[in-house]
This record gives sequence, structure tokens and C-alpha cells, in this order.
Amino acid sequence: MASLLAPIRNFIDGLVHHTAQQDARAAAKHRAFIAPRLFAGAFAFACLPVYVALRGAPGSAELAVFAAMLVPLAVAGFLSHTGRYDSALLLSSLALTLMIVLLALATGGLFSFAALWLAFVPLEAALSGSRRAATAACALVLAGAAVLLAATLGGLAASATPGPLGALAGLAAMLYAGSLALGATARSRDSENLHAADEERYRLLARNMTDVITRHGRNGAVLFASPAAESLFGAGPRALLGHGLFDHVHIADRPAYLTALGDAAAHGEPRSVEFRVRRDADAAPFGGQFVWVEMRCRPVDGVAGEDTEVVAVTRDISERKGQESALESARAEAERADAAKSRFLATMSHELRTPLNAIIGFSDMLTQEDAMRLDSSKRREYAHLINESGHHLLSVVNDILDMSKMESGSFEITPEPFIPGTVVESCCDILALKAREHGIELDIGVPADMPQIVADKRSLNQIMFNLVSNAIKFSDRGGRVSVRAGIEAGRFVLTVADTGIGIGENDLQRIGEPFFQARSSYDRRHDGTGLGLSIVKGLVGLHGGEVEIRSRMGEGTRVTIRLPLDCQRHPRSARGGMALFPLSVRGAERPHETDRKLKKSA
Repeated sequence: MASLLAPIRNFIDGLVHHTAQQDARAAAKHRAFIAPRLFAGAFAFACLPVYVALRGAPGSAELAVFAAMLVPLAVAGFLSHTGRYDSALLLSSLALTLMIVLLALATGGLFSFAALWLAFVPLEAALSGSRRAATAACALVLAGAAVLLAATLGGLAASATPGPLGALAGLAAMLYAGSLALGATARSRDSENLHAADEERYRLLARNMTDVITRHGRNGAVLFASPAAESLFGAGPRALLGHGLFDHVHIADRPAYLTALGDAAAHGEPRSVEFRVRRDADAAPFGGQFVWVEMRCRPVDGVAGEDTEVVAVTRDISERKGQESALESARAEAERADAAKSRFLATMSHELRTPLNAIIGFSDMLTQEDAMRLDSSKRREYAHLINESGHHLLSVVNDILDMSKMESGSFEITPEPFIPGTVVESCCDILALKAREHGIELDIGVPADMPQIVADKRSLNQIMFNLVSNAIKFSDRGGRVSVRAGIEAGRFVLTVADTGIGIGENDLQRIGEPFFQARSSYDRRHDGTGLGLSIVKGLVGLHGGEVEIRSRMGEGTRVTIRLPLDCQRHPRSARGGMALFPLSVRGAERPHETDRKLKKSA
């Protein structure tokens, strides 16, 4: 049966105007209007030959009946051609009323069988669902009834002639009423199907969209929550009702959350807010954690008021927040790099110019020794100063190159077995003269039976030179520098402590950054590139060791280096140890409170 009716449905669908085909509900109304009128017109055409065969040529009354039955067909064509539904309804009611009144006047006036058809005019308009069309139809029926009443009372209407024409008219009326009932039923069924399809579409969206839709009443209480709440909050929609969602909001973000909802209700304008919510502990994969969400809320129907409900859409923005954090970190890193570049230029301009000026100046004097009348002692003194400046310049360049290699990960160490005590004592012997010149007491404590370690000997030598040189440089005359070495907990421990100016708490956190130089309590500037501790950190990291710095302003600094006994068996940092190994920085302990084990071994 469905396959037989399919061509008819397709034909009726083809008659729907293209402007209504885009809207399923409008298309259903057009089909319900066109279908019964096509049925009435087809019935009129089918009955006309049969009536002529049985009754002969029709008279004027019969032709009026058939014409009245063909009017709905013309109205259906008008709607199919123009798409103007309300105009078609009004035209249909007007034409039908006019034909009924003319037929009734020809067959008995108000007492004619055709007068009963006036009841179908408002019924048809009412089934269309248009209040304006129903009102117009009622007015037309009242006007038609008044015309028939006046004609009947005035004797202008013809006498009633039921007979075959009356039977035919009654049958046509029943069929037309039946077609209207079928059209109304089809429209009601289409409307229910469309409503069910819309509901299923909304359910599908609510089940599969990742954003959570909530409806809030007074004081932000949740009246409805979509199923997506399960994935975002780790709790079902029922758990968020009332103040369940409020309980999931981070306590620091609750004022902003309530303010956004209150402003949206009070001012009738959309609001947006970002805050953190807690996922329930059993939610996968990050249960019990706070995640960033963005909530956009607006009042229902855009009406502002104290009791206005608010609809909100909440989405997870943790990934975006992570990207923003990464961008902020990259920006801060770029600023640090820019600051490091500025410090590098400021430091290098002094550290490179000073020895170069000395080399150029004294070499110029030597080239003009005849004019300067230099004796041999002056020539030796100038040559010595040139040699010292060259070595200082070479040291600065070597430090920069070593630092560059460590940052690029291309610095290589060559582990070998050796006794570290000899390296420590050798470095201290070399720097002892510098300590005496500055009036600094250099105290060395190295156990005689210290075992061998496997490390890069040159690197340990560089570490020693940097630490002891810094300790001497930042100690005032009459101060003391202590150097201790020993084995503790399976590691080689080297401690260099001084009684110098110390490091402030603000500078203590940045110690070890390339080209950074801490200030003393007198804001005294010391010579140097600021690479000493950075190189120490890098070399210690390449050995898989640790650096610990303890300092207090005016009391001195203590730097402790811990290296594994065999660096070949210990994992090294991937980038030469730059900021990849633990760096303990403390300011509460006194620098000369050395460990008992180190004192005992010394």
C-alpha cells in the first residue's frame, strides 16, 4: 500500500512551492492544503462524465455544483504557483463561500441543501492553524448566511429541488469533509513526526557535544544540565542540580562565577567568564584535578529581571590555557634571553676592552722605545703586562666558548681515574699568591688517603679555579677562604667557603645564570664576566653531580659540589647540566657550619 501511495506523495511534494520546501513545517502545511483540494477536483472531473451519461446535459444548477467542486483545485494551483499560504486560505474561503451562496440561491435559499456547506468554511480555516484565516472565514460565513436569509425572506431564492442534484451535492460535501479530515490528520501526523525529529536532533546534539548546557534560576541554582556534564565534571547532570555546580567551582573563582550569572540576569546582556572547576575523583583520566573552563551565559529570551533564568554554555579550555602558559613562558624566556644578551654586551665591552687597551697601549710603547727611551726593566714590565692581558683575554674567550658549547650540548668531557686531592691542592697552590696579595687567608683541608674518582680532570681543575678565585675576589682584606674535600655517602664532596660580602636573597635565586653578577651590600662592582658559576653548574651537570649554595649578606658564601665517584656510570644531564640538575640555594645557615664528616676527614 505504501508503495502505491508513494508516487502520489511525490507528486504532491513536487507541487509545494520552493520557498516552503526549505522548512519542513511549512512544507507539511502546504501539502495538507493542496492534497484535499486535488482530491475534490479529481472527484469533480470523475463525476462529470458519469452524471452526463445518466442524466444528460447538465443544467445551470448542476454546472454550478461542478464549478464549486473545481474551485478548490484552482486555489491549490494558486498556492503551488505563488507559495502565499495565508492568501490561499483567504481565497479558498472566499471562493467556497461565494459558490455555496450562489448554489443555495439556485436551490432554495437558506433552506437549500447547499447552505449546510457553509459549516465547512470556518472548519477548513480552523484546521489550517491560522487565526486570521479562521476569523476571516467566520466573517464570510456570517455574510453569506445573511445574504441567503435576505434572499429567502424576500422571495428571491428559487424553490428547493433536492433530487439527484441534492444527493450529488450531499455526497460531494461528505467527501470534501472527509478530505479535510484526512488532511488535518496528515498534518497532525507530520507535525508530530517533525517534533519527534527535532527532539531526537536536540538529544543527539546534547549527547555528543562537548560543551555543557545549563539553565540557572535565582542565585545561580542549576535547573537543568546537559549529558556532557559527565565528561567535563566527572559527575552526572543530576549531581549538578541546585548548587552542585557551584560546589565544583574553585573557591577563589566563585565570586566571578556568580557575578557573571547575576549580571546576565540583571542587565539582560550576555556575559563570559573563565574559572576553574574540579573533576570528581573517580573521573578519568584526571580525576580530582581542577581544569579551566569558559562559561558564556545569557538571559532566557533576552529579558532582564531579578527572577530571570539564565542559559549558560560551558566548555573546557585547559588546552588553550596550557598554550597561553606556554606562550607566556616563551615570552619570559625571550625576555630573559634579551636581558642576558644585554648583560653579555655590557660585560664583554668591559672585559674585552680592558686587556685589549693594555695590549695595544704597552705594545705601542715598545714599538716606540727609542722615542720613549725605555730601559730594559721597563720593557720587561710592559711585556709582562701584555702577557697578563693576553692570558686574561684568552681566559675570557675560553669561558665564552665553553659556555656556548655547554648550552648547545656539544661540550665533551674525558673521564679518567685520578686522585682529586692532588688537583685541589695544585689549584690552591697556584691561587695562594693571589690570596696573599689580597690579604686573604687560604685554608686547605684534604684527606691524605682520598681514593681515586673517575671524572674529567681538566673540568675539576676549572671548577676549582672558578670557585676559589670567586671566593678570594669577593672577600675583603683580612678574610678567610676555606677549601675542604672528602668522600661522603659514596660521592666526592668539595666545599669552598669564604667570609666575604655574601649574596642577597634576590640575587641568590639567579646565581648561576650566564653573565649575571650579584651586587654586594655596598653595591660594589667586581671585575668578571659572570660566567664562573654558570660554567661550574654546566661542568658539574655533565658529571651527573649537584651544586649547593648557601649564603648570607655580610657573612659569606659556601658552595658545595657533589660528584659521583664514577661519572661514567652515572646519568648525565642532556644539555650539559644547565639547569637540569638540582640546585639548592639557601640563606638561613651560616656558611662556615661545615659538615662534621668533612672536618673529621680533613
